[in-house]
Amino acid sequence: MAVPALPSRSIRGNVPVSDVGFGAAQLGNLNRATTDDESTSAVHAARAAGITYFDTAPHYGLGLSERRLGRALADTARDEIVISTKVGRLLVDSPDTADRQDDEGFVVPASVRREWDFSADGVKRSIEDSLTRLGTDRIDIVYLHDPDDHEEQATREALPALLDLRAQGVIRAVGAGMNQSAMPARFIEAHDLDVVMLAGRLTLLDQTGLKDLMPLAARRGVAVVAAGVYNSGLLSSTEISPDAHFDYAPASCEMLARARRLAAICRSHGVDLPSAAVQYSLRHPAVVSAVIGMRTAAHVESSIDRRTTDIPDELWVELDAEGLAPDLTKGN
Repeated sequence: MAVPALPSRSIRGNVPVSDVGFGAAQLGNLNRATTDDESTSAVHAARAAGITYFDTAPHYGLGLSERRLGRALADTARDEIVISTKVGRLLVDSPDTADRQDDEGFVVPASVRREWDFSADGVKRSIEDSLTRLGTDRIDIVYLHDPDDHEEQATREALPALLDLRAQGVIRAVGAGMNQSAMPARFIEAHDLDVVMLAGRLTLLDQTGLKDLMPLAARRGVAVVAAGVYNSGLLSSTEISPDAHFDYAPASCEMLARARRLAAICRSHGVDLPSAAVQYSLRHPAVVSAVIGMRTAAHVESSIDRRTTDIPDELWVELDAEGLAPDLTKGN
């Protein structure tokens, strides 16, 4: 299938990814139910739009996201796409809770439960299970998933196991996916990581990652995938709703005011806030892709529109001068 080419950037010169990635959490019925047909249509629309990078995890819908993504990509030539998934939460059969709904935000039956496991054996089992659910013979990128409370085991067992699998050619790149920047920075110091998925810490509202992770990643040649570019929704609309969320919780008055100020400056340059939010992190030289959650074909279309919106340099200059968002092209 001939598809248009989105700009592509490379992880360590080895794994090329479209600079907009398909975040598949919503295929796991995040917050509300999504049909199989909607999920398949979204993935096919992404391919038609030139997206080559797809990210999922066992956590998303207790395996539903991986299964749906695998089915939707079944007819796609494997060498044309890059798939990432995550380790750290094993899915274990739980017949006693099968009559209940999952209690971690996904509208799915709790017929399996998540079990934290960053052991070497747990990592290998998780990858084997993901390969089965995805219906593929390989996974390109594997991230540690939220090891915040498991740093010691993740450093001692999980990362060495992943690096060994990379050396064997089982996976192509090793990374960590987190909502903080300090621990991934320590992982980079301790091990030869290829990539970090940084959620919500390199955005128009939060540039925490500039303090530690981003300079280190740039020095070490570690790629960064930016996730959570809308900070849980606060940056996803042109108008800021008073009940908008920031980092998975209702936004504070201070954050609402800051977002409205950002939106006003964007408007003064003829740009909508969500487009600026998508493109901001991509300005950093270490960032290779912005992964955006997509549930439907319409979400794919809007994401591509936001990525391709023309944004004048004057906007970034003003946001920097106002102390709202540093210009990431200036060596931050």
